[in-house]
Amino acid sequence: MQKRRILIVDSNEELRTLLASVLGELGHEVVATGDRQTALAREDLEDFDLIISDLTEDSAAGGGIEIIGELKRKRLMVPVVVSSEETQQNGVIKAFKLGAANFVRKPYEREELRTIVDKTLGYKLRFVDDLKVLPFVRERVEFELPSDLSLMNGVLHYLIERVAGLGIIQPERSNLFIALDEAFVNAVKHGNKNDPTKLVRITADLSANEARFQIEDEGEGFDPSTIPDPLDPANLFKASGRGVLLIYNIMDEVKYNERGNRLTMVKRPDKSFDSELIESLAPADDLSAPNN
Repeated sequence: MQKRRILIVDSNEELRTLLASVLGELGHEVVATGDRQTALAREDLEDFDLIISDLTEDSAAGGGIEIIGELKRKRLMVPVVVSSEETQQNGVIKAFKLGAANFVRKPYEREELRTIVDKTLGYKLRFVDDLKVLPFVRERVEFELPSDLSLMNGVLHYLIERVAGLGIIQPERSNLFIALDEAFVNAVKHGNKNDPTKLVRITADLSANEARFQIEDEGEGFDPSTIPDPLDPANLFKASGRGVLLIYNIMDEVKYNERGNRLTMVKRPDKSFDSELIESLAPADDLSAPNN
């Protein structure tokens, strides 16, 4: 594992020390503080690869949410993972809406923490596409894959690379990777039951206006109406349905087909400097990708 710099901002000294110890054992360079303002005032904030911050008691306004807002204001591309207790569902959802990369539950579980940190650090990519031509680009990407989770990272990184290249997201700030990851895993594990003879078909229609993804499995499907309300914060900490909830809160549109074996998801551009510039360069005609 590559060593990365991680900033921990947590008002609880015991939890802060525990988190720093676990991440240090995983080989990362860790800086920990309990003072949010001190953290935000650091001149080297953009040198961190990841920030993990707790949500305050007023979880809808402070803590990690405040840090995400300040990073956006300063145009610093550092992913933020919020740590939360089970009573802070609304704060977690607001953090996702603002661009949190992920969330980790308290009390910390080492394996969950390692997985989330590894995934989040994997989002940091660099792209050099020429902005002037991006409004005119249309791309369709299609994959037809066996039900093999070992293929997932390569596919997702390729898709994130293309979506970011079109200016739809800034990968350091976006949690699109999470939604695609959850959708792919659901198709393989729950749809195709890990049967390698069954295929997963992924289609991405990409433009500067939106990224439209379809993920279809060859399983029996399910009744989408049986899913617990994914927008109800009370369902956030339930053992089942976590992936679906994340998908609904990350994507701008989510729809299952009647059979329940094909998921359509739409992500539109972040309101960032780059996306606003791309929009200003776009011709007057409708550039949206075709519906399928």
